[in-house]
Amino acid sequence: MSIFTAETKTIMSQKVLLSSKEVSIILHRLACQLIEKHLGFSDTILIGIQPRGTYLAQRLKSILEQEYHIKDIVLGFLDITFFRDDFRRTDKTLEASKTSINFLVDGKKVIFIDDVLYTGRSIRSALTAIQSFGRPAEIELLVLIDRRFSRHLPIQPDYRGRQVDAINDEKVKVCWKEQDGEDAVYLEPTKNNKSPTT
Repeated sequence: MSIFTAETKTIMSQKVLLSSKEVSIILHRLACQLIEKHLGFSDTILIGIQPRGTYLAQRLKSILEQEYHIKDIVLGFLDITFFRDDFRRTDKTLEASKTSINFLVDGKKVIFIDDVLYTGRSIRSALTAIQSFGRPAEIELLVLIDRRFSRHLPIQPDYRGRQVDAINDEKVKVCWKEQDGEDAVYLEPTKNNKSPTT
């Protein structure tokens, strides 16, 4: 008789990609890269892609304001659920998150922020969705984890925290203190129930 529960086996099969300390170091490095490119952020807008990109966007905004004393950073959240090219093809019921963009993006430099870049389809959807709020001067992409060799579309990040080579039946799981009780990134086997690609 096995003494291991299903939960124990799941934990044992996880591989830690980033510890809490490593996540912190990467966030500060990404913040510095943004400062180098955008200086005072007077014409720059941060857009967290719902749902998981919002935690990364909020954390970066906090670092920029509290540790680097940059004022009046504009932050919005963009839901892309119904702009996806696969939302009618999945058997799973999709729940939309809230879009919170109470400003125009005309002529602004927009930085999309998401936790994991995988197939690129979420970013393609975001490019379509943002048009409802104006025409940006330019759009950049920042991600915490860039999964190489998994792209379906020719989309690459301008800023990346860590590049990861993972086979298709492995999942990159990003945890945030605000939602999951810890800052960490894990590599784990994909469960049988498939979710939409990102």
